[in-house]
Amino acid sequence: STTIRYALPQRSHVTLTVFNTLGQQVALLVNGDEDAGSHEVKFDASTLASGVYFYRLLAGSFVQIRTMLLLR
Repeated sequence: STTIRYALPQRSHVTLTVFNTLGQQVALLVNGDEDAGSHEVKFDASTLASGVYFYRLLAGSFVQIRTMLLLR
């Protein structure tokens, strides 16, 4: 498992999604309105195979994509 941390400058609708290298969604971690400030989400990847994964954070008009490497 890992913890994904992010900060919001203002209240926003947030979507945090994890994808595999084929672009298939493997987890939806957050989908809702969140207040401004720091946030963290724990991602339990125990059912996933080792490999590279991407997570996409959408908050209002902001979009960020990051890479994760899962090793067993």
